[in-house]
Amino acid sequence: MVYKFVVLSDEDESFMREFEFLDSQTLLDFHNLIQEELEFDKSQMASFFMAADNWEKEEEFTLFDMGTGSSTMEDTVLEDIIFHKNQKLLYVFDFFNDRSLFIEYTGEVEEIDGREYPVCSNSKGIPPKQVVFGSSSKKLYRNIIVSDDDDDDDEPDMDELFLDDDDDVLPDFDNDEPMIDDEDDD
Repeated sequence: MVYKFVVLSDEDESFMREFEFLDSQTLLDFHNLIQEELEFDKSQMASFFMAADNWEKEEEFTLFDMGTGSSTMEDTVLEDIIFHKNQKLLYVFDFFNDRSLFIEYTGEVEEIDGREYPVCSNSKGIPPKQVVFGSSSKKLYRNIIVSDDDDDDDEPDMDELFLDDDDDVLPDFDNDEPMIDDEDDD
């Protein structure tokens, strides 16, 4: 039997993918197809979660055995976790920003002879970026300019950067007087 799933993103309403899997394939097969189809960096962590009807996370399926009692994607066969139409899964692909793809089981179809499974059977829209920086990070990195020029003539000097007024002058620290440490001799 072939299981059909629709994958959506809450970041872009025009994004949608439909995938078909043999009921004997695993969540690792699902993970690999998502990674390939969306051109994600395969070195990044990801997890599937069973989800309630309101998309609340339930049981986790990890990429590797984390020693936390969760099942791994490799050991989780689709027919063992898919029980009814409209069953929901979350695919968390950006843990730092808690970003996920929303997956819903839409039903079964007969296997098509000669078709290799798993397969993306319908594709619309541009996938979300796998990793994004938070708004504060964007501001931080936006102004960094890397240059290998040895010509520093265009760079402002320190007085221009920190002083608002031409009358302000940095103090002269070339003091010839030795610093004396006042210690009380008791």
